Amino acid sequence: MPIPKRLIAPLALLVASAASPLLARAPQSSSAGSTPVQLEISVTQQWTDTKLDLRSGEKVEITASGSADYVEGKSFGPDGLARGWKDMLHQFAVPDAAHGSLIGRLGSSDGSQPFPVGVTKEFVAPVAGRLFLGINESEKDAQGAQGSFHVTITILSPGLTTSAGALVGGPQEAPILSITAALLDEIPRRVSDAQGNPGDMVNVLIVGTQDQLTETFATAGWVQVDRSVESAVAAGLEVTLAKKDYLTMPMSTLYLFKRPQDYGFAHAEPVRVVMSRNHLRAWKSPYVVDGRSLWCIAATHDIGFERDQRNNGLTHKIDPAIDGEREYVNDTLSATGLVARRTHVAPSEPLTTAKTATGGEFHSDGRILVLVLSSPSGKD
Repeated sequence: MPIPKRLIAPLALLVASAASPLLARAPQSSSAGSTPVQLEISVTQQWTDTKLDLRSGEKVEITASGSADYVEGKSFGPDGLARGWKDMLHQFAVPDAAHGSLIGRLGSSDGSQPFPVGVTKEFVAPVAGRLFLGINESEKDAQGAQGSFHVTITILSPGLTTSAGALVGGPQEAPILSITAALLDEIPRRVSDAQGNPGDMVNVLIVGTQDQLTETFATAGWVQVDRSVESAVAAGLEVTLAKKDYLTMPMSTLYLFKRPQDYGFAHAEPVRVVMSRNHLRAWKSPYVVDGRSLWCIAATHDIGFERDQRNNGLTHKIDPAIDGEREYVNDTLSATGLVARRTHVAPSEPLTTAKTATGGEFHSDGRILVLVLSSPSGKD
């Protein structure tokens, strides 16, 4: 039996909406003035699901009370314990926050950026997502901990009431017409080392000003790496004396458009920063998109060490499945609320497998992530 023409358009819209992973999970949240949510956050587990789904722009107040203890007899409240030298040997979700303090995050993916809470915190959700609360501690700490914090979550403002306010993790993907096939053909597929050997793949493009670029990465928890050994020594000494984690270890210089990277950003794991970190290099391209700069990004994930086939020395080994790092950049930056539009594009000659300048192999589906950053005027 044929479908009546008057039903075809509504059915098509229904199918499209059901196929969207973002619209399919539209969170429901409490309204401002509703009864506050009461929770007990045990210090014996690192994360607790509040079962509270926030909309983009929703503002909540989190207050906490109570005390807990670790095996060595140290009692602490939601603000945690002052960091000591031993804390630099542990991996905490919020590297510079107090040991044992109450922390939070929006979403449960690897790209969710934890933030300090302590005794009280007003938090505005940059995008829609599930709110989790946890303790800034190691797994070993959790095994020997006792007690819990009593938490009250009060909705202060309901956030965006439009459908966009319910999109989990950032804006829904849609074509960006200004990223044309001709423009993609102008962008080199790979970066190179100083000798011209081809290396990492250009797998992310970002449209935005220099300030917008650095602000978005900083908000997403990425740090700018030190540019030299000398600056690394000074920075390492400074953070060590402050009992903080050193996360800005320099990265090697690579080339695109016949010049070194403009920026190096890293999302490092404390303690394991030397061998394991998410990192990328960014170049300002000679191209402009809708009045703003187009930045070319080569993002990879260091997972250990391997032999450098150029000189038999030791070099970092990258995760050969580099699309995972592309999506890590997507998740972390889109979760800031500073990404206005995003999509994936396939160039005319996609790169699907190759070797880096040091000899390591990588593979990809060949697509490039495109992120358009929000402009101050709200126009993209």
